[in-house]
Amino acid sequence: MKAAAFWLLGIVWLLGILPAAAEPPRVVVTIKPIHSLVAAVMKDVAQPELLVTGQASPHTYSLKPSQTRALYEADVFFRVANRVDPFASKVAASLPGRVTTIALLDAPDLVLLHRRQDANFEAHTHADEEDHKHDTDDFDAHVWLDPANARAIARRITEVLGKRFPPFAAQFERNRAALDARLVALDAELKATTAPVATVPFAVYHDAYQYFEHRYGLKAVGSLVAAPDVPISGKRLGDVRRQVAQLKAACVFGEPQSDPRLLQAIVEGTNSRTGILDAEGLALEPGPDLYVTLMRTLARDLRACLLG
Repeated sequence: MKAAAFWLLGIVWLLGILPAAAEPPRVVVTIKPIHSLVAAVMKDVAQPELLVTGQASPHTYSLKPSQTRALYEADVFFRVANRVDPFASKVAASLPGRVTTIALLDAPDLVLLHRRQDANFEAHTHADEEDHKHDTDDFDAHVWLDPANARAIARRITEVLGKRFPPFAAQFERNRAALDARLVALDAELKATTAPVATVPFAVYHDAYQYFEHRYGLKAVGSLVAAPDVPISGKRLGDVRRQVAQLKAACVFGEPQSDPRLLQAIVEGTNSRTGILDAEGLALEPGPDLYVTLMRTLARDLRACLLG
């Protein structure tokens, strides 16, 4: 009887001194491209939660009650900036102090480009422009469309997660190194894919692709609307058609949510073709492979239309 008692006391003592298993990180991310990078860094540790799913646009998104609860219960919340995920601005300000909120537009080593002011590019605004005045300076926030920036974002993600969850820091770093090698190879692949169309002019629905153009020396000559949540009026349609003809754009690219009839009306009477570009992976399944698929699809769709 005494032996059994001593044995039980020994088990209790061992349980008291052994470290408890680390709790899996609870991480929430706003949009698919960033979620993909976070998921790659967190591979074999935990799955981050994505807020903007399916073909919903982050520009006009509203949080569901269950997502708001998930944010309040999160350890880390990754977003981009008000111009990309404005819905996250107010909720981020109200989260408890234990939730680490990271705006990745502030990540070190990003190559940042100012929003274009050229007359052929519609001033990039949103219905909730009031929220955007708080962004740092006036940068284009679609930073993930340059693989070099994606590498910098992955470094920032790894740094934040490693500090918040030390037991997993080594795994995060191993995952980041594997992702980094993949992004370097992707960059070279995209350069080869886009090289044949580097001098071919094209127009985009809204000015979201500057980082991709800048990285690969592409020739965007204008955008049609100020933002995807601002529709083209009947009066504006005539102006857009004249703009496309004057710019001699080989292709006019809409987006997944664009009305095909509108695109056809825009190019009617011109030599321009139409295509679709998806900067946010709206039509793709989320996960660690989405970012690479997104960038490959972007390059291939651009090339296919511009080569005719």
